[in-house]
Amino acid sequence: MEHQPILITERLKLRPFTLADATDVQRLAGHRLIASTTLRIPHPYTDGIAEKWIETQRRDFEEGKLVNFAITRRPHNFITGSIGLIIDTDHNNAELGYWVGKPYWNQGYATEAARHVVKYAFEVLNLHRVHAHHFVRNSQSGRVIQNIPLIHEGTLKQHIKKWQQYEDIVIYGITKKDWKKAT
Repeated sequence: MEHQPILITERLKLRPFTLADATDVQRLAGHRLIASTTLRIPHPYTDGIAEKWIETQRRDFEEGKLVNFAITRRPHNFITGSIGLIIDTDHNNAELGYWVGKPYWNQGYATEAARHVVKYAFEVLNLHRVHAHHFVRNSQSGRVIQNIPLIHEGTLKQHIKKWQQYEDIVIYGITKKDWKKAT
């Protein structure tokens, strides 16, 4: 695929990030609560990090490694978060990851976006499996994963080290065949 698509949901537009989004990304992703419940978001989120992150996305998409979408609220197109797939072409699967800015929590944006990104993974990218995980202490993220629906596969004890603290993570996944049955 040459260009990353735009996905439209009932309330959202999922689109590629642009450098014009960097200020909003830094403001939203830079919140300590967002960083504390995600593996790859640093804190503090200093100047320049958002721009570097955005600049890598097009290349990674073209190489088939990643597809990442800005979660924007229609019709105003303001950013509420990010959702994407880290693609493993060797095994034809992807890890689903997302974050939503604190002002937009508990409004269903992550679940709505995740349903469409999983559909995109199976119907457009023709992946065999999608998986996701969350820190045990981040039950909100777990509810998103359960509602899209991925299947609980287990808990890995002290599997991740975040800010010098070992974290348990809960793993979920679904194959294309099981997803078709569930939808």
